[in-house]
Amino acid sequence: MQISDQAMKDLMMQTHTIAVVGLANRPGSPAYDVASYQQSQGYHVIPVHPQTGMALGHKGVKQVSDSDEPVDIVHVFGHVQDAKQLAEQAKQKGAKAVWLQPGVDEPELESYAQSQGLQVIKGRCFKREHMRLLGRAPM
Repeated sequence: MQISDQAMKDLMMQTHTIAVVGLANRPGSPAYDVASYQQSQGYHVIPVHPQTGMALGHKGVKQVSDSDEPVDIVHVFGHVQDAKQLAEQAKQKGAKAVWLQPGVDEPELESYAQSQGLQVIKGRCFKREHMRLLGRAPM
């Protein structure tokens, strides 16, 4: 089910923290580029990557559940090892949505996320949609 522009805009305006699955300290990668934009717009970004380290000035976590803070959106940039676990962790952390970046095809994650009551946004770039709907450029 597609999300309406208004619902996507509302989600973006109510979001404070985004857990970015697949974000590593690799400038120029799609995850780094979009997360950098998110940060420039005032969102708090949590890097989620198996090889944790620093990215965009934030210490990474191995999985969403390792974060000490609540999360509003879980933004996925690549293949997910355990879709059910990620959906459950998103729900436990208070996420409202799971966002699958274009090119990420995870039907199992979509299904589990929806069963947890989470909104699923698929095939849309957060950065492009944010700029289109909120008309903001990087600060």
